[in-house]
Amino acid sequence: MDGQRDMRGTIQEKIMRNAQRPLAGVIDSHCHLDFKHFNRDREAVIENARRAGVVRMINSGVDYSTNSKSLELAKSYEFISATLGFSPNSIDGKKDPEIQMLLDQIEENASQAVGIGEAGLDYYHTKDAPTRERQAEIFKRVIAIAESFGLPLVIHSRDAEQPALDMVKHLEKVVFHCYSGTLPTMREAQDRGFYISLATNVCRSGHHQILAKNVSLDHLLVETDSPFLSPRKGRNEPANVLDAVRLIARIKGLEPQDVAAQTAANTKRIYNIH
Repeated sequence: MDGQRDMRGTIQEKIMRNAQRPLAGVIDSHCHLDFKHFNRDREAVIENARRAGVVRMINSGVDYSTNSKSLELAKSYEFISATLGFSPNSIDGKKDPEIQMLLDQIEENASQAVGIGEAGLDYYHTKDAPTRERQAEIFKRVIAIAESFGLPLVIHSRDAEQPALDMVKHLEKVVFHCYSGTLPTMREAQDRGFYISLATNVCRSGHHQILAKNVSLDHLLVETDSPFLSPRKGRNEPANVLDAVRLIARIKGLEPQDVAAQTAANTKRIYNIH
């Protein structure tokens, strides 16, 4: 019994040491630093991430305005890259000319982006069939842009992971942003060489912890989706991606720095960045 207590104490001490140890070379593979939530202290948030060990951030656009702001951030900071997207939650109320303008913006600026998206399907917020069909029609057009430029597609697929996967099986470069789907769909995506990005909500979700346990480290990215999905109270920010790295490492029985290094390498590979 004393030996078992000693062993448990040793394991707990190691976990605590790893939780406190600085990490280096971490990448937040999906955030929204351009959102209004950061208007008061954006520069400080970025600097806080850098001090924490985050070496790069991928800022994802969701509509015309955020695409423009993402490009501006990428021009202002050499360690921020942009993806240009059309979120399914940005479709409501848009007429055909406005939709075409956004798609044209993505296409015209694709050479300045490291990926296309986020884009996809959202069955959580959208219940009616006509709107879901419209999401799919626009998603097809975004898929075509990603394919034509040979850029990775960043998928938003809330409660629609399998339908989204079914639409992109012909692609080679795909990231399932903030993956929340089933294990079988995740495994199918992995088998196709696609990447699974887990967000900081892994720190407070049993389902996401099961995903973390089962995802292949070679296909894993980490993200904050900040300002959303904070592992703590209040607004999320890129520095908090370290919380996800440490917990995933604990779940997998790995060193946090090894998870940080591998997820960073995966991010660089899929987005062709250095």
